[in-house]
Amino acid sequence: QVQLVESGGGLVQAGGSLRLSCAASGTILRLNVMGWYRQARGKQRELVATLNSGGITNYADSVKGRFTISRDNAKNTVFLQMTSLKPEDTAVYYCNYLDRVMEYWGQGTQVTVSS
Repeated sequence: QVQLVESGGGLVQAGGSLRLSCAASGTILRLNVMGWYRQARGKQRELVATLNSGGITNYADSVKGRFTISRDNAKNTVFLQMTSLKPEDTAVYYCNYLDRVMEYWGQGTQVTVSS
């Protein structure tokens, strides 16, 4: 089992920044992928960014150049630094953990960007 605890969401004005954190605990395999997905009201959940344990990143086109994903492997924590936020970034952001055995989701944290 893996537990994911997210923090850092909130309300910010357009153009502002937020930093999300997700701490994983439990049975963490050495080879894994951690990342962030988001779901806006009335829309499907979509990928934001992922980062595997080897350091390879993947970003949605809509956030490239504005968001940066990073991780602290020693603390099993992944971060999402969000800058130049836009109202269309408003969504519930979910942390995701994936290894060769299982996939887990965090409870989600709300990010609201006002215009």
